[in-house]
Amino acid sequence: MAAQTDVYDAIVIGAGIQGCFTAYHLAKHRKKVILLEQFFLPHSRGSSHGQSRIIRRAYSKDFYTQMMEECYQMWAQLEHEDAIRQLGGLVHDGEKVMEIKPGLPVMVKSTSRSYQAKSLIITAGPWTNRLLHPLGIELPLQTLRINVCYWQEKVPGSYGVSQAFPCLLGLGLSLTPYHIYGLPSGEYPGLMKVCYHHGNSADPEERDCPAAFSDIQDVQILSRFVRNHLPDLEPEPAIMERCMYTNTPDEHFILDQHPKYDNIVIGAGFSGHGFKLAPVVGKILYELSMKLTPSYDLTPFQISRFPGLGKAHL
Repeated sequence: MAAQTDVYDAIVIGAGIQGCFTAYHLAKHRKKVILLEQFFLPHSRGSSHGQSRIIRRAYSKDFYTQMMEECYQMWAQLEHEDAIRQLGGLVHDGEKVMEIKPGLPVMVKSTSRSYQAKSLIITAGPWTNRLLHPLGIELPLQTLRINVCYWQEKVPGSYGVSQAFPCLLGLGLSLTPYHIYGLPSGEYPGLMKVCYHHGNSADPEERDCPAAFSDIQDVQILSRFVRNHLPDLEPEPAIMERCMYTNTPDEHFILDQHPKYDNIVIGAGFSGHGFKLAPVVGKILYELSMKLTPSYDLTPFQISRFPGLGKAHL
């Protein structure tokens, strides 16, 4: 294994949308940063893949609404840039992290080499606890396998962007305790994305295992919704993909330093509504890693909100 003698300002583990925006902010502030991803990019093993997302300001919690104002500005700015590498950051995919040695500097061993950095940011989605367990902490994260369904239009374009068909959220529905969401056709020609905001517990390595009975039930719920509310779609999915969600019991993010090692920063529990907020999440994780005053109140996102998790056990 090759040794890396350079000391980075920061290492980011996990090149999903949150890790990418964290590395982006670090590079934009002229920090020497490397982003490590265990799979070759692009891939569909986490929850950041796919070509379409819903973005909105409306939230029941005002702290998310406040973040979204800046998020819209950053998304617009990003459209005119070509991100991490253009700013001098490094992205190494196909490098799985095998070991983390806390300290100053912190050392990270991958399948290819060893790295050292002043700070480490972990944004590893379903693999977060596998990295944290040797560091004496395990977060209350649940990994869910989500069915992502696409439905054929009976008349091509009838639910398309060209027809100004909106995104939709079905909340408080009588047929299900969880909400249903949809996006106009475009990701796949002639197919509208309609999904159930619910999944089934899964190991991140088992994304492609055969469908369970609960998966079939979820699709049946969607079929009834499509039949009742979107009559110009065929009532059975034409394509069904999968992704892995990772969230917390209260469905709020974790944005915090490790309880014992303050140069190790953790970002986790984003699935379901974190993609749109990634510009600000990345900014906050950058600030925490550089020990700057956070731009937002992080009380709702602290690890200590979970009983017994304010301290690390080694």
